[in-house]
Amino acid sequence: MLQITATELARKFKQMMNLVEFKGEELIIVRNNHQVARIIPGPATMTALEAMSDLYRTLPEDAGATWMKDSLEGAAADLTEVRDPWAS
Repeated sequence: MLQITATELARKFKQMMNLVEFKGEELIIVRNNHQVARIIPGPATMTALEAMSDLYRTLPEDAGATWMKDSLEGAAADLTEVRDPWAS
């Protein structure tokens, strides 16, 4: 946790925001010798690829064995059938 004056924060704003975002540092803002604010890092973000990267671990061992065949059969069925997109 880093303590910084409001004046110093204003002068080094980009540097301080980089500390919060990339280093996970927490800032305490002080003005007139008392705390006025605390800046904490936001929640971690992930790309879809990162979020799905270990999905395979939740599947049974044999789940991927027929995946390609099943995918192709499903795609062919969808191409021959015309569906009403507004039907609920």
